[in-house]
Amino acid sequence: MFDRRELLRRAAALGLAPALLPLAGVAAPEPAGSPTVRKRVPLGRTGLEIPDISFGTSALSGDVGLVHHALDRGITYFDTAEDYQSGRAEETLGRGLAGRRDEVVITTKTMARRRSNRADLFEALEGSLRRLRTDHVDFYLNHAVNDLDRLRNAEWFEFASRAKAQGKIRFTGMSGHGGKLVECLDAAIDEDLVDAILVAHNFGQDPAFYQRFTGRFDFVAVQPDLPRVLAKARSKGIGVVAMKTLRGAKLNDMRPYEGSGATFAQAAFRWVLAGGLVDGLVVTMRSTAQIDEFLGASGWETAHRQDAALLARYARKTEASQCRYGCDGCAGACPAGVSIPDVLRARMYVEDYELPSLAIAALEQAGLGLDACAGCDGSPCATACPHGLPIRELTARLPQLLRG
Repeated sequence: MFDRRELLRRAAALGLAPALLPLAGVAAPEPAGSPTVRKRVPLGRTGLEIPDISFGTSALSGDVGLVHHALDRGITYFDTAEDYQSGRAEETLGRGLAGRRDEVVITTKTMARRRSNRADLFEALEGSLRRLRTDHVDFYLNHAVNDLDRLRNAEWFEFASRAKAQGKIRFTGMSGHGGKLVECLDAAIDEDLVDAILVAHNFGQDPAFYQRFTGRFDFVAVQPDLPRVLAKARSKGIGVVAMKTLRGAKLNDMRPYEGSGATFAQAAFRWVLAGGLVDGLVVTMRSTAQIDEFLGASGWETAHRQDAALLARYARKTEASQCRYGCDGCAGACPAGVSIPDVLRARMYVEDYELPSLAIAALEQAGLGLDACAGCDGSPCATACPHGLPIRELTARLPQLLRG
C-alpha cells in the first residue's frame, strides 16, 4: 500500500490535485450529540448557504414526515425535479415545506432539449411551482445535460432571463453525469452560462483511489479531467454540488462490514467533502434512519480510520456490475441503434437504487422500451465495455425487474 508521499508523487505526475487524496489523511474526532447538520457552506457566488449534506428527493412519494424530519435535523436544501416520482416528489416536498418556505433553498430541474422553446420551458416551470406550492425556486437546472446543443439552446437563456425578471427563479445551471460531462462543463464555465452545477462525483472516479487499492489504474481512468473542471468552477464562484456520491447505492451489500463510527455511505460522503472540489452534496433520502446515518458525515473534513477499507471493499464487490459514470464506452456498439448506456442506467436505477420510476423515465427519455434488447444474443456488445461488464447479462435483467 502506498504511503501519502508516494500517493502525492504519483498524483502530481497524473495532474491530480492533492485534495483528491482525502483517504490518506488521519481520522478526525467523532462528532458528539444527535445527528444534525454540522456544517453550512456558501454555494458559490450566489449568496445562499446550504448544508454540506442535503436532501435528494428522487424517492420521495407522499411521506411528508420525512421532509419534516430532515428540517428538524437542520437540512435546509432540497433537490428535486419535475420527473421524480412522476411529479409526486415535488408535490410531497411542497406539502412538507408548507409554512416554512422561507427557511429553505429549493432546486428543481427540467430537461431543456435542443428544440425546446421558451413557452415549453415556462409551462414546465409553472407546473413545478404549482406542485411545490411556491411562487419561486432558488435554482432551476437544465437536467442531465450531455450535449452542447442542449446546453447552448438560446431559448433556455431567453426563458431564464424572463423568469428571473418575474421573480420565478433566482439562479440557473445544469446537472449532468454523462460521457460528455467535462466538455459541457468547460463550455458552461468558460461561456459563463451557469450559476451552479450539479455533477456526479464519487470516489470511483478518482484514478489514485484505484491505483492505491487495486493496482488497476489503466482500467478505471474515467473522466480524469473532472477534477480540473470542478476546481475551475469553484475558482470562478460557480456553486458546485455533487450527486451520485454512493457510486450505485448498493448499501445493503456493505452492512456486514461496517463498524462503529463509519458506514459505507459516511465514508463515501467524507471522500467527496474532504476533496475540496465541491461545496456540498445531495443524496436520495428514503427514511428517518437513513437521514440520521447520512448526517453522521456532516462536518467532517478528513477521513475516518475505517473509510479506506470500506470504499475498497465496495469497489471490489461492484466491479463486475457497476456502470462507470461518464464512461459511455459502449455507446454506438449496438447495430440497431439502442443506447446501451441508457439501458444500463435504467438497470441501475431499478436494481441498485430500487427506483423503478427513474428507470422508466430514463428509458422514455432515450426513446426506448422495456424490451429494447430483447431478441439479441448479445454478441454486438459482448466486448463493448472497456471495464469488462457483462452487458447482455445486465440488460437482460431489466424487463423482468421492471415487470416484477
